[in-house]
Amino acid sequence: MPTPDTVIRDSAADPADEPSLYDRLQHQVALFARRAEQTRLGGVGKARNSMDRAAYLLLNRLDLQGPMGVKALAESMGIDSSTVTRQVAPLVESGLVERASHPEDGRAVVLELTTRGLQRLEEVRQSRRQLMTLVTQDWTEHEREVFCDLLCRFNDALTKHHATFHQRTGDRDEP
Repeated sequence: MPTPDTVIRDSAADPADEPSLYDRLQHQVALFARRAEQTRLGGVGKARNSMDRAAYLLLNRLDLQGPMGVKALAESMGIDSSTVTRQVAPLVESGLVERASHPEDGRAVVLELTTRGLQRLEEVRQSRRQLMTLVTQDWTEHEREVFCDLLCRFNDALTKHHATFHQRTGDRDEP
């Protein structure tokens, strides 16, 4: 039975009435965004929905790139420093991130992942890996690779588009 989210095609319908490829694409992207928010791509098990998107992205960035100042973190994520400051505050309060002296300039402060933060991040990553395994279980390895490559390409194109737009307008979005 079709769901409201399914693009329905009647074989007797006029081909001119069919949604264009771009209509279908934007619809599928909207559905993906809804599904991602519904699950927060939160994975399975006890870690499901246990970390919001902003926290995950900030912790992941600190893990991959190491300690950095608020300004550098904001620039690397394409968001305002005030947004990073606001989003990192609960991470500091919960002990997942700590403020430390910059190793080269003791007057400056850097944000760094704590051992507890790294453990929580790995729990969430593992849960999300399990979800990806579950929802793509009937896909071939090649299909997973192609999907990941295309999704990376799509995200890169969106990032470039937003960067160009924000350069023109001076406005920035949250991650």
